[in-house]
Amino acid sequence: MATSTTKKQRREGRERLRAEREAQARRARLRGRLLIGGALAAVLGIAVGVGAYAMSATGTGDGEAAGKPFVQPANTTGEDGIVVPYGKADAKHTLTVWLDPRCPYCAGAEQGLGPTIKEQADAGAYRVEYRFATFLDGALGGGKGSKRALNALGAAVNESPEKFMEYLQVLFRNHPEKETDDKFASTTTLLDLADQVPGLNTPAFNKAVKELTYMPWAEKVGQAFYDENVKGTPAVFIDGTKITVNSGEGIASITPDAFKELIAQHRKP
Repeated sequence: MATSTTKKQRREGRERLRAEREAQARRARLRGRLLIGGALAAVLGIAVGVGAYAMSATGTGDGEAAGKPFVQPANTTGEDGIVVPYGKADAKHTLTVWLDPRCPYCAGAEQGLGPTIKEQADAGAYRVEYRFATFLDGALGGGKGSKRALNALGAAVNESPEKFMEYLQVLFRNHPEKETDDKFASTTTLLDLADQVPGLNTPAFNKAVKELTYMPWAEKVGQAFYDENVKGTPAVFIDGTKITVNSGEGIASITPDAFKELIAQHRKP
């Protein structure tokens, strides 16, 4: 029969084991939050976490681009069409905007500033060059939403820059509340949201979204994020100078007036 001392020792051992397991679980949860936060907090000047970049310097495609011919969407520029421009070609200034379709901070920036960016670009204040990342598919534990949404955006710009711009804003207005929700992995969801853009959901658009026609293009677009050493999303530059577009309060953006002031301060003569 075990003595009271032995029973006490066993009980204390079980309690230590339970406490250690709980501590390990807390550390694992914290690591997960730090990875996500590190990947998304570039708006605060923090470098993207190593885990986000560990996916590979050559991209980590999930196989959906494999075997498909490369098709460059119409109305794109740069090598392999990795830049999606919007605005007047002869605009004196250039606003470069890097986004990941699954990034909640990008959603906050687009929800708060998207209409202002469109308005200023339409007025000729600058030409916008949209660039995209897809690293959150891997950084958030796997998924397809970033690349599939980018494929759909490729199908939209193939229709017209105006439809691309409207669809981009629709996607971010309907962004999932949780970054771990891979909402845009559903082509049905992407097509349903396209119905909010008049005239976008054509047979060609529908086919390209369903068949992932622009997935090889999406891979090249996303690879440029690594090649150009961008440190997270959203990343916004006016004439090459980086400006901060998130307020620091949750995912909210700065105000449109504050954004316009930054543009005025930092654009080149």
